[in-house]
Amino acid sequence: MPDPDHGPLAQPPRPAAGIPAQVAASAAMGVLSMQALRLAGMGGTAGGWLAASALYLACCAMILAQMRRSYPHDRIGGCNAVTLLRAAITCALLAPLADGAAAGWAVAMAGLVALALDGVDGWLARRSGLVSGFGARFDMEVDAAFALTLALHVWLGTTLGPEVLLLGVLRYGFVAAGTALPWLRADLPQRLRRKAICVLQLATLLLLQTPLPSHAQAGFLAWLATAALALSFALDIRWLWRHRP
Repeated sequence: MPDPDHGPLAQPPRPAAGIPAQVAASAAMGVLSMQALRLAGMGGTAGGWLAASALYLACCAMILAQMRRSYPHDRIGGCNAVTLLRAAITCALLAPLADGAAAGWAVAMAGLVALALDGVDGWLARRSGLVSGFGARFDMEVDAAFALTLALHVWLGTTLGPEVLLLGVLRYGFVAAGTALPWLRADLPQRLRRKAICVLQLATLLLLQTPLPSHAQAGFLAWLATAALALSFALDIRWLWRHRP
């Protein structure tokens, strides 16, 4: 039966055959970037870096599988390539943790690059006409994993206690709650507030990698960012509750 707006009804658009090669090329660039960080002096044993690289390649394979199911465009574009690069940096930050070399300037600088790239992928998606629900979810998951990794560095490499992990686990708690409360899984409207607090969260975690703040200052900054993040989730939960089916 024809569709008056879109022509004959057909299967949802599927990624082009060239997408696996594009993901593979981006994965190779990601591994090279990880090795560049290792050569630049980021800590970690050879085994830790091998495990981090293997994890990254597994993530790339998972992303490709998801693209086959729900990605509507015929190329990954620079936007998803940048998000894959941010995922590579996140995986690279796991290598020092395995060696007990948490936090420090090397972690902060690598994380700063990842944070700067966080504003690039969305811009590239809009500029190239490759905006998609898949891309938005991919970006969000990388942000969440990045925040958790940075929080682990702060906990294991500074004088702050495990409470700093709240900056990395609140989002996963929200997702877990959604398994029991389906209305929490509904789509949320776009809010600049959500993005601004994400930047605050990540910027705070990056600053806490360094020796610049004193213990008291670091504790204050961590709790301030945690309160802002908790408030943001509370506002989203209230909106979802009011608009539940």
